[in-house]
Amino acid sequence: MSLSCSFFGTARNRLGESPLWDEARQCLWWIDAQAVAPCEGWIHAAHEDGTPRASWRFARAVGSIGLTENGLVAAMADGFYLVDEQGEARQWVACSTHGGAIRFNDGKADRTGNFLAGQMELREGTTPKAALWRLSRNGLAHIVESELRLANAICFSPDNAIIYFADSPEGCIRAHAYDADRGLLGSRIGTIDCLRFGSIPDGATVDSDGNLWVALVQSQAVVCLSPTGRLLHRVDMPVPFPSCPAFGGKELDTLFVTTIADSGRYLRTDHPDAGRIVTVRGLGVRGIAERRWEMKTEPSE
Repeated sequence: MSLSCSFFGTARNRLGESPLWDEARQCLWWIDAQAVAPCEGWIHAAHEDGTPRASWRFARAVGSIGLTENGLVAAMADGFYLVDEQGEARQWVACSTHGGAIRFNDGKADRTGNFLAGQMELREGTTPKAALWRLSRNGLAHIVESELRLANAICFSPDNAIIYFADSPEGCIRAHAYDADRGLLGSRIGTIDCLRFGSIPDGATVDSDGNLWVALVQSQAVVCLSPTGRLLHRVDMPVPFPSCPAFGGKELDTLFVTTIADSGRYLRTDHPDAGRIVTVRGLGVRGIAERRWEMKTEPSE
């Protein structure tokens, strides 16, 4: 394996997250989840050569994004929004935030077009109040897992039969049987320990072989793990705090990794390239094209 790491364009984020390759538009989308006030969040896009395509600012935090036919679906602080091709957002579904004590965080579409997003606590209480939500193709949202503190690493096996996700403070990734048609989590069928690598898990993705690529935010690395947790590869990053990986490019063989300069909480660095997106080439594996969230109804006005 002959690897090369470089930086994608010139963008530098405070809290880069949710990279997403758009095959139809041949561009990379991502968010800045901790932008400077009064702007609470950004969604960005750039072409494969790193030249900017779009930058949209919003008055609320953006936790994660997914593709639609005519734009994006976004899990913002208080619920799910539709974002059109001009960057205009309108709310689709409001979700409980327990009085602003939680907001949405990591999210991803499953292989059939449902969008799942998890929440994170902003103020830790006695009982965890964050949850993992599913926005189905009929536009309805429901909770599929509750009592979480910081939902992360949401991704799916190639056949959509397994969902992986983390409650990051636990230091592991959970694997559950997944019923995509009904939006139900089955029994827990595995646990992948990440603390043995010196980090809690942040974002994750699955390649076409079914292996997981996990951002080790505290260890400045991305690891490739088998579904049973066996270490297959480790890629050290040129900057601290990698947050989320995604495969993209024309052949889906480039790994894009967002990073953090200032999370607004515990992670902060003055490294001159902190917050930039890292590209990794030469891995010898390919990703899986992202499924678009398929709306079967129109949002009500």
